Amino acid sequence: MAEKTILIISTLDTKGVETYYLRDKIASLGLTPLLMDISMRGEGSTRADIGPDRVAQAGGSSVEEIRASKERSRITNITIAGASRIAFENFGEGRCDGVIGMGGSTGSLMATEVMRALPFGIPKLMISSTAALPGLSTRYIGTGDIALFHSVIEISGLSDLLKNVMDRAAHAMAGMVQGSVTSPKAQKGKAMAVTMLGPCEQCASSVRTRLEAAGYQVIGFSAAGIGDKAMEEMISQGFFQGVIDLAPGGVGEHLFGFMRDAGPHRMESAGRAGLPQVISTCSVNHMTPAKSKYKPEYHERRKYDLDKYRTWVRLSSGELREVAAAFRKKLGCAKGPVKILIPLRGWSSVDCPGNVTYDPEEDRVFVQELRRGLNPDIKIVEVDANMEDPEFAAAVAEASLSIL
Repeated sequence: MAEKTILIISTLDTKGVETYYLRDKIASLGLTPLLMDISMRGEGSTRADIGPDRVAQAGGSSVEEIRASKERSRITNITIAGASRIAFENFGEGRCDGVIGMGGSTGSLMATEVMRALPFGIPKLMISSTAALPGLSTRYIGTGDIALFHSVIEISGLSDLLKNVMDRAAHAMAGMVQGSVTSPKAQKGKAMAVTMLGPCEQCASSVRTRLEAAGYQVIGFSAAGIGDKAMEEMISQGFFQGVIDLAPGGVGEHLFGFMRDAGPHRMESAGRAGLPQVISTCSVNHMTPAKSKYKPEYHERRKYDLDKYRTWVRLSSGELREVAAAFRKKLGCAKGPVKILIPLRGWSSVDCPGNVTYDPEEDRVFVQELRRGLNPDIKIVEVDANMEDPEFAAAVAEASLSIL
């Protein structure tokens, strides 16, 4: 494994001794350590391969400016930008087969943001003393494929317990880079991204089976906010040749600030890349506001409890029009072929006769607004079925194969 290079990200001004121990342990396992120091306050020379001066320069600043500044947020962003640029350059040059970081809350936030600048599939391991703090683990991981290693004890002083943590982390990284693990983009095959939720899982499964039979790889993403946001990023990185967007509810969730908010660029990456898209409407007519942020009127809305934690609230006609307008704007910029399939008998397994939120007539408000000024090359196909009916899945699969 001598040719395998492991990027180590740490702050040597506060965790120098501990970082050097990890570096030496990684080297003892036959790996080549590449140490990056993202310190912002330390003085003097550093024993890092990539020092704070180079990181600052890559971020468009200088180490002197960073050390003199009292604007913590600004210099943190400069350091992250510089470290991310260097990490990605090393990856492009074949000098980053895996990345490992260590830190407390600030160090973990910075190191994991650098990790997220690297593509999916590159081993990423963060040793953090704050991994278990409520709310922080989700910020550390975000949309990245990052493994968190909770050190439990503070990373301060080379006790036998901390050495044990470092040893296990080094062996874990060695195991992740052992052998010939190739980038998914380098593998042959036609890859399709598919969004899905529990209430359209049967449709997604059937579509996947049909496309796999036609020779495609089908990669699913849970459209609960983080998963579909990650999908957008991976589309931009060139992982897929097409998108079947069964559950684009994150567009409306972003408009209204709800729990499945997938960010401002949801449903844009495939269009920019010119990829074929098949779009449908699972959950688009429902929203998921956090119960702690309910407006008084939400208590009077028609609702459906998915479970004791999640409640779907029916969108109003005005909100449906707003979401449709957002769809129209985003899809109107698409450079590739687009087909939109609308199930006329309900937009999910939840959306069916007997449920108080079922209202196919009101759903037509969305379709009517979507048609207004829509690019004439984009076809809207209405299917007389529920989204979870076999005939609708067949229609989605047929539409997908016809434009791929």
